[in-house]
Amino acid sequence: MRILLYNIRYATGTGPAFHLPLPGAGYLRSNRQVLDGITSFIKAEDPDVVGLIEVDTGSIRTGMLNQAEFIGGELGHYSIYECKYGVESINALMPIVRKQGNAFLASPRVHGERFHYFDTGIKRLIIELELEDAVIFLVHLSLKYRHRQAQLRTLHDLVTASTKPVIVTGDFNTFWGDHEIYLFMQASGLKSANTAGLPSYPSHNPRRELDFILYTEGIKVTGFRVPSVRFSDHLPLVCDFEVRARATSAAA
Repeated sequence: MRILLYNIRYATGTGPAFHLPLPGAGYLRSNRQVLDGITSFIKAEDPDVVGLIEVDTGSIRTGMLNQAEFIGGELGHYSIYECKYGVESINALMPIVRKQGNAFLASPRVHGERFHYFDTGIKRLIIELELEDAVIFLVHLSLKYRHRQAQLRTLHDLVTASTKPVIVTGDFNTFWGDHEIYLFMQASGLKSANTAGLPSYPSHNPRRELDFILYTEGIKVTGFRVPSVRFSDHLPLVCDFEVRARATSAAA
């Protein structure tokens, strides 16, 4: 199977023009050419599962176009998406912001999905995608170190409670380095598919490893790449994996 992770920055593009006429003004302008480029890239990679971070689910920024449904439709994939701030957050009431979410796109072999929420931080959404033999969690962790550490504790509990092999993927915002998640990985029995520590941010001159695909026992990674495409400020991750047959002795 192939999983592709991509923080697409709401398909607003990148480059100097993003900060004109004011810093961050580009967040208010979605670019259809950028979205088409992202879609074509993902389609060419032919993934079984796509994790999208920073996807617009139909605000005035995109002309009410749901980017998750659009890309999923082009791939022939089922789309699962939700606002990343949580139903009790004031952000869930604000124009444009309330349509900012994360999404899974997957082939029809999905056995279920669930939405969980962190207790702290602004970005609180955790999407759980259940496949026949594995579970995948998609996250976008807080910009604040203290909140990230609390969020990792919640994520640890979800990973260790799973009865299937687990993949945890997303934008971890590890601005202090990957040592931030070392104890979390050790306690959860997770390994990184990115064994070389290839950076994914910023896309024009990658220096930081912010995006991760982590996996537990029962998952065998057969390939990993960080393609050099610059439709967003993040680079995408592409991981090929197999789910090892589960031992039957415990069930016997």
